Amino acid sequence: MNVQEILQALKSGDVTAQEAEKLLSIYAIEEVEDYARIDTKRAMRRGGIPEIILAESKRINETKEIAKRMLEKEGVAVISRIREEDHDSIISYARGLGASVSTGRNASTILAHTRPIRQTGATVGILAAGTSDVGIAEEARIVCEAMGCRCVTGYDVGVAGLQRIFPMLKEMTRAGVGCVIAVAGMEGALATLVSSLMDVPVIGVPTSVGYGYGQGGVAALASMLQSCSLGMAVVNIDGGAAAGSIASMIANRARGAAPRGGRKDEDGDATSGRDGRGNTGRSGGTRRPWPDTKRRHSRKS
Repeated sequence: MNVQEILQALKSGDVTAQEAEKLLSIYAIEEVEDYARIDTKRAMRRGGIPEIILAESKRINETKEIAKRMLEKEGVAVISRIREEDHDSIISYARGLGASVSTGRNASTILAHTRPIRQTGATVGILAAGTSDVGIAEEARIVCEAMGCRCVTGYDVGVAGLQRIFPMLKEMTRAGVGCVIAVAGMEGALATLVSSLMDVPVIGVPTSVGYGYGQGGVAALASMLQSCSLGMAVVNIDGGAAAGSIASMIANRARGAAPRGGRKDEDGDATSGRDGRGNTGRSGGTRRPWPDTKRRHSRKS
């Protein structure tokens, strides 16, 4: 539908005002000189996923100008893969525009915002196998927070010291996470382990940490793709932003929360509807990070 058809459909009552706004969002393109066309309404159209500025191959002035326009139009700018020499300059520039800036440990991604990020009430768990994987895990966390999710993180919990993982899985179960991101290099075994123990979707993120035959993350990627544990999906090597966006969509939908927010109750939690079974999505304290001893059987029709 073009703009005229959408407006006619709204006038005739064939679409609601909310549906018309979503249809019109595809035309919300903001041009920045001759080098960028910003999709300013992507979050509305894509379930809360914001447009992310990839700074890695841009000149610093281009990155700054695009970020400025995003902050003016949407109040939020996520900038990923910032070169080390540009990192401090971009943060200072964003703060000079009046934005609050969130950064991550060892991460090259930042979240700048001039308005509060509305919380959906959903929670995502993020695990990193080793300290070398933390930067990618933090990239995922920043994207999750940009999409209104709270994050529970556990770092340096890889399979080389298997006992370290269980307290974190219990904490994530208590927090009622809707999805878990497992970030690992080397052989990438963490994702399969987590998937075999949790009852929520797991997103595996292979990292380029490794050497020899598996250098560049190839072994970790192959291992995750070959996993025999169902309920796990895999993103590209070092794909923290991709994992964060997918996990947030899953968690937000599981929670039944609007991706871009909702009113807050007195405790500061986003208010969301119940699912068909009357559940609010909050953890009831009964979920376990491993299967029950009694096997469940589906009913025969």
